[in-house]
Amino acid sequence: MQSVITESLLIRVTDVPNLSPSVLTGYHRPMSLRKTALNAVHREFGGKMVEFAGWEMPVQYQGALKEHLAVRQAVGVFDVSHMGQLEIVGKDALTVAQKVTSNDISRLKDEQAQYSAFLNPNGTFIDDIVVYRINSQHIFICVNAANREKDYQWLERKKQGDVQIQDSSDAYVLLAIQGPQSEALLQQLTDVDLSQIRYYRFTHGSVAGGHALISRTGYTGENGFEIYISPEKAEPTWRELFRVGEPLGVTAAGLAARNTLRLEMCYALYGNDIDDTTSPLESGLGWIVKLDKPDFIGQESLREQKKQGLQRKLIGFEMVDRGIARDHFPVFVEQTCVGEVTSGSFSPSLKKNIGLTYLPIEKAEIDQLFHVEIRGKRLQARVVEKPFLKKQKE
Repeated sequence: MQSVITESLLIRVTDVPNLSPSVLTGYHRPMSLRKTALNAVHREFGGKMVEFAGWEMPVQYQGALKEHLAVRQAVGVFDVSHMGQLEIVGKDALTVAQKVTSNDISRLKDEQAQYSAFLNPNGTFIDDIVVYRINSQHIFICVNAANREKDYQWLERKKQGDVQIQDSSDAYVLLAIQGPQSEALLQQLTDVDLSQIRYYRFTHGSVAGGHALISRTGYTGENGFEIYISPEKAEPTWRELFRVGEPLGVTAAGLAARNTLRLEMCYALYGNDIDDTTSPLESGLGWIVKLDKPDFIGQESLREQKKQGLQRKLIGFEMVDRGIARDHFPVFVEQTCVGEVTSGSFSPSLKKNIGLTYLPIEKAEIDQLFHVEIRGKRLQARVVEKPFLKKQKE
């Protein structure tokens, strides 16, 4: 779950050494932008700063390929503080949260998280989100950076009963520690027994001497953690992670590596793979929709879509012919343009050119061949099983 403003490419590959152009779409030169508490530290660490969803963020440090492989093989640390944090607080918090989200929060225990969505009445995405159930009167929600204000205003309009909607985004710095060595790294900075935190569970504790919400979540497909800390603790925590993590091969990782890591796992990207024109059923996210729970926004539209049958489906593909299918390249089935590549890149782990796109449901079967137009040539691609990279969650 990572938002990106997908506009025209405004920086050349030569501006960011060792970075494939396929992962640059949507990144721009910084102008008047928001900055995280670690902005100066990123520059110190060699971060190449670009615009990302209204923020100045590091797209890479030592190279996207090296950072990607470091996360797969050792451990990488990401600053993802641009993400928004909204809170629903009050006696009716659970009732309101159930109404505005597609998944079933009532199935969660306290200190359990869940991938979910805010949906329009027509069943399409307002945003994809991670919901943290602190307790029945306190629901904490991580939203995409570009959707923070929109989501807050939407929740304000939908609230009812005894609840308050709070935008707490500026109160948190969010760090993602991801990779096979993530637990060994973070355990050195906390008394919390990390081995007891199961996937999509969280707890509160001390990290590097400051209070933190510690969750076993992430956007890479690797074992890992995300920690919410105060802005004043951001720099000392970052430095401690790199001090104790040096023997483990810790690497600072930017948004370019984060993008290729999530693509290998077929994790949806809001603004590319999902948006207000796509439904969870079409995008392969039907599992975050609980049609049997009490009334929620978008429920009836999704029931009708399921009854009528899908017209299209988000599929994963590999290029058969040589070429990188980048975001927004046209997609053709039997000489007819049926859409565009929603996400596409070279896969550092698999050494293949991969991507996601929507195909007509009758053309979405495994091994179906189609074409992607790359620099004026229509090159062959093949539908493959998702995800591209098979990983075991812990």
